[in-house]
Amino acid sequence: MWVRRTVVLMVGTVLVVACGPQGDEPEAGEPPATPAVRVLPEPATPTTGSLEEAIEARRSIRDLEPRALTEAQVGQLLWAAQGITDDAGRRAAPSAGATYPLEVYAVTADGVGRYVPSAHALEVHLPDDRRAVLADTSFDQEWIADAALLVVITTVEARTEQRYGDRAPAYVLIEVGHAAQNVLLQATALGLASTPVAAFDADALASALDLPDEHVPVYLLPVGHPST
Repeated sequence: MWVRRTVVLMVGTVLVVACGPQGDEPEAGEPPATPAVRVLPEPATPTTGSLEEAIEARRSIRDLEPRALTEAQVGQLLWAAQGITDDAGRRAAPSAGATYPLEVYAVTADGVGRYVPSAHALEVHLPDDRRAVLADTSFDQEWIADAALLVVITTVEARTEQRYGDRAPAYVLIEVGHAAQNVLLQATALGLASTPVAAFDADALASALDLPDEHVPVYLLPVGHPST
């Protein structure tokens, strides 16, 4: 290991700062010493129904069957995204300062619903199937229309901005990642498949879902039965 030594000299009216080695600095042309490596214990062996199993098995799969999910499956996936997990009202995904800037929409053949965490319920937003339209707004990724469920994560940045100011954009996007990973792992645990999608025209998607102006779509998670 070596550290750098700084020498300050006054030459006339010019300040000269010279940095030189102290200790075992490599000679010119010599490769740096190889860092020490500490081998970690082997990861836990995945067992049936474990988190480790879901992490190991999760893959991005686009070949989906249009077969509908059960109400229980839809509810479980939405709970994983933003469900209430204790009596204090905290949610499944971490949120900076518990500001909860996310709004989650479920798009199925039956229409579009907004998830209401406090009631663990879907509020009817639109009565018709918008999956094909969302596939078009996602730059014609037509496979999206085959997904039984599209989980649309939107953000209301002002909720977090009130507390954290200009740090809010980063905090909100971090939270989107937390919620999305929960959904992906929950889908895997249920024997379903998903692929996260961020390639879409946000304005066109918001228009297709008739979203409130402050609800900005950030992530689209198509979920369905994998084709066999």
